[in-house]
Amino acid sequence: MDFLLECIGFPPGQDESELVARVLAEGESVPLRGAPEDHRRLALGGGLELRLDREPGQDFWTLLPHCEVPYRLRVAVESVRSVPDSPFDALLAGWAAPPLPADRFERDGGPGAYPLTCWLTDARRLPRRIRRGHVLAVSIAGFALDVTYVGPNSGVADAAYLALPHGFSVKPLEDPRSPGGCADVSARIKEILYLRNALTQRPVELLVTDAPERPMLLFVSPWQLGEDGLPAPRPGWRVEGTFLFSGRLAGGIGSPKRRAPAFG
Repeated sequence: MDFLLECIGFPPGQDESELVARVLAEGESVPLRGAPEDHRRLALGGGLELRLDREPGQDFWTLLPHCEVPYRLRVAVESVRSVPDSPFDALLAGWAAPPLPADRFERDGGPGAYPLTCWLTDARRLPRRIRRGHVLAVSIAGFALDVTYVGPNSGVADAAYLALPHGFSVKPLEDPRSPGGCADVSARIKEILYLRNALTQRPVELLVTDAPERPMLLFVSPWQLGEDGLPAPRPGWRVEGTFLFSGRLAGGIGSPKRRAPAFG
C-alpha cells in the first residue's frame, strides 16, 4: 500500500522488499500480535512506526504505517468485529465523544457524538464480550487514501459541514465492498506538527484537526497532493478526503482478570 506509506515519508516507488528486510533485521516484536517473527515494528521517530505482519497461512508480508497517539478518544461501541484473515485485529464501529455520563446508550450516539470506525491492532486485549454502548478509550490516527480538498473553509463543496460542532464531519464508508476502518472526513486544521522519518530523512506533516472532545490526527501524502494539484496544508484551512483509521486500545477494557486471551 504505497499510498499509505507515503503518508509517513516513504516516497512513491519505494522498494518494499528492502523495507521488509530492514524491519525484520532491525525491528522488534509487537506485543499481542502472535509469533514475534511474523509481527514486527520499526520505530521511525516522533511516534511513527512501520508495521510488518504476516498472518498464519500467508506467504506474503503486509507493511502499514502506525502512529503512537497521545490522545484518548472515548467511543461508545456499536459493534466489534474480528476478521478471519487477520486474527490480531478487530474492526470497531461506534460513536466517538458520546455525552457524559455515558450510562444510557442512544441510537445516534447522543448530542455531539459522531460515527467512527477504526482498526484496533491490539484486539487480544478486548474482553470476550462487549455490550452495545460500552465505552472504550482508543488512540487512533487517520492515514489518507485520497485527499479531495485542501484550502480555505470558503471553498468546501458542502457548506453544511461548517455549521457542525467544530466544523467537523466523519462519514464511515458503508459500501460493503469498501475497505474496513475507512471514512470520508472534513476537518479544520488547528496546527501542523512536523516530524521526520528516520529511515528516509523526509519530513512528515501531522495534521492536528479540530474535533469534538479530542483532536483528530491525520496524515496525508505530499506526493498525492502534488499530483492532484492540491496546495500544502495550512493551519486554519480545511482538509477533506477518505482516510483509513487505525490505532490501539487506551482504556475501558476492565481489569486483567476479566480479559480473554483473544477476542472471539
